[in-house]
Amino acid sequence: MTEHDVEVLAIGAGPANLALAVAMEESAGSDIAKNALLVEEHADVAWQRGMLLPWTQSQVSFLKDLVTLRNPRSKFSFVNYLHAVGRLDEFINLGTFTPYRQEISNYLRWVADSLSDVRVEYGRRAVRIAPTHNAAGRVDGWRTSFANGTALTSRSVSIGAGRDPRIPAELRNLPADQLVHSAEFSEKVAKLDAAGARRIVVVGGAQSAAELAWAAHQGFPEARVTMVMRSIGLKNYESSRFTNEIFYSSFIDDFHAAPEEARRQLLREMHLSNYGGLAPGMLETLYRQRYLERLTGGERLFLTTMTDITGSRTDGDDIVLSLKDRRTGLPSELRCDAVLLGTGFNSAMPRLIQDLTDSLGLQKTVVDRGYRLRVPDCDGASCFLQGVNEATHGIADSLLSVLASRAQDIVDGLLAERSGGRLLAEVG
Repeated sequence: MTEHDVEVLAIGAGPANLALAVAMEESAGSDIAKNALLVEEHADVAWQRGMLLPWTQSQVSFLKDLVTLRNPRSKFSFVNYLHAVGRLDEFINLGTFTPYRQEISNYLRWVADSLSDVRVEYGRRAVRIAPTHNAAGRVDGWRTSFANGTALTSRSVSIGAGRDPRIPAELRNLPADQLVHSAEFSEKVAKLDAAGARRIVVVGGAQSAAELAWAAHQGFPEARVTMVMRSIGLKNYESSRFTNEIFYSSFIDDFHAAPEEARRQLLREMHLSNYGGLAPGMLETLYRQRYLERLTGGERLFLTTMTDITGSRTDGDDIVLSLKDRRTGLPSELRCDAVLLGTGFNSAMPRLIQDLTDSLGLQKTVVDRGYRLRVPDCDGASCFLQGVNEATHGIADSLLSVLASRAQDIVDGLLAERSGGRLLAEVG
């Protein structure tokens, strides 16, 4: 085997790679965790860093933590975290399955700090991953370069750094200090002029946009907050118990084995289970606020529905949005001081992965059932992609629901690669 700096390099200390790190540490009879490194670009671990608002909650049960569905006895469970920090009684008394987002973030940081074999290094942002080759010209590992000028080689790599924020093309020319995506809201909102930001526009009609609108409404008490969306209005997530069965880890096999057209249908019909909707509590909060404002005559929260943003420009300190009503086709303009984007993330592969597949000469980015990138002429090297495989593994792929089972699949694949075999082999 070619000598590498580490056997496994995990890029991004989010839930995906933390679950993988725990699964490696809990892999009985294996020393794989002792030669694994987890790198994170920030100075610490945080979940949904840009939207760590104090009142936000997860939409997923705490039992779908990093480990419980794989190993209910694990010391890395959310319940054990609560016990360790002395909050188990209080959480039980709260009577909820969905913790506050900050509590999940604290749990993830606790897990990272509790790892004993997998090393974690902070302040290392991966900017490029390239294949390394042996004397026969076959891919035998990966060289990852970091923004600080350093580099590491690894036999295998797991990319779990998330998707790139989606910035609508019509808004990309706006000043960076007046255009804030949800991924950076917590950092940039403090820099907005509380006195000057009296007209705030929120783009989007789903959960993140609603949270931005409410945060702006509460944080800027003199501001007029307008949500602009293409849809006919705000609507609930689809969250029936029948629908939620698609988030079972066992559903991944059925989805992956289905024909491509069936997969597309499933994704279309399940869209409202994860995208385009709001949690009932958030929906109720916004509706009641609008009702009260109309009752008292002090309206500050507005919804502009069935409307496209066709362009934008600046006029002095003002941002001017060009709008088009989808019902009438009539154009209009909307002036504001800041634009908040609840537009989600690009469905395309992140730039880091696109550059990697380009360097491999691949026409498409395709993973097998075990999340391994299909690379021809490999010799003991694996690249695993996490959280970007909805098209082949289902709508739960970017969510907490499948973290535990996916981590086990990847560990099985790593161990099989060690022995020269393949588990969860490529299908179709």
